[in-house]
Amino acid sequence: MQALRSRINAELTTFTNSEIALLEQIDPQLAAVGTQLRTAVADGKRIRAAFCYWGWRSAGQADSDAAIRAAAAMELVHAAALVHDDLIDNSALRRGVPTPQLALRAAVPADAPDPAGAARSLALLVGDLLMAWAGQLFVSCGLPSAYLARARPMWATLARELVAGECLEILRTGEDPLPDTSLQIVRYKTAKYTVEHPLHIGGRLGGASDRILGTFSAYGIPLGEAFQLRDDLLAVFGDPAATGKSNLDDLTGNRPTALVAHALQAAGADDRATLRAVLGRPDLDATDLQTVRTILERTGARARTEAMIAERAATARAAITSTSTALPRASVDALHELSHAVTVRAY
Repeated sequence: MQALRSRINAELTTFTNSEIALLEQIDPQLAAVGTQLRTAVADGKRIRAAFCYWGWRSAGQADSDAAIRAAAAMELVHAAALVHDDLIDNSALRRGVPTPQLALRAAVPADAPDPAGAARSLALLVGDLLMAWAGQLFVSCGLPSAYLARARPMWATLARELVAGECLEILRTGEDPLPDTSLQIVRYKTAKYTVEHPLHIGGRLGGASDRILGTFSAYGIPLGEAFQLRDDLLAVFGDPAATGKSNLDDLTGNRPTALVAHALQAAGADDRATLRAVLGRPDLDATDLQTVRTILERTGARARTEAMIAERAATARAAITSTSTALPRASVDALHELSHAVTVRAY
């Protein structure tokens, strides 16, 4: 997996450096935007690209640089989604560095009428360009046009479901979340574009059978949900030095997570009132964080979320084990390794 990650990084670096150079040729003032584009793509686990690549290999296709480039396009989708997500959430940090809407304030003239608004607008455009780049890299990857045509409809599905999930989170933020409605957001905002869609795109590129595509869904949806549930736990209980984000982001934003939904459902009257009073406040501090953590532990919400992760990871593993004869052995092994990587992450 490390070798695959290195190859994906190399393709992304080559592509983004070329595109940023063309952008900056238009005007030197665009250098700050180029810096944020480079930062957005510079780091990451590359799991979405890995799932796409192993979707390709699962269809019986051989390794190829063109397939690596097609898979790398998934990482540009992810980079765009993160920029937009941080903009929507008004997050200050991502991977330990300022998010584009903050970093780009230095590029806005001091006498601009609304420097903060201008920086947010620039960040929006950074995300838009990253999404456009994803499609560009995909269609120029070097695979035959007939292969690309097989996968192209999945791009529309990916975009529609990703945007649907983000919209649902926005529309439901501030409400008391329910576990089922929270999981719907998880499924569409993150789970599908993290695992199922990349697998399907890679598989369709390679001409995978309907049986294999069905296996990808049976594996990808529960594993994608487990991935996001782990992220929800890390957002509150993780070490900011490792996660690169503040533990207060989800609480200040009053995100409708399954973790909070289970706490509200199981809490007594006093704990429920405390949670409702804390969630969404812009001035939360370390004391408030500890209060929320205590309630999440006391109500069993943390333990329930851990159980949901374990259940979904087991379901995903069973999906590829029970149909292992339909997948090459190398693919089964890689998908097992990826399932561990996305669900077992330290606090």
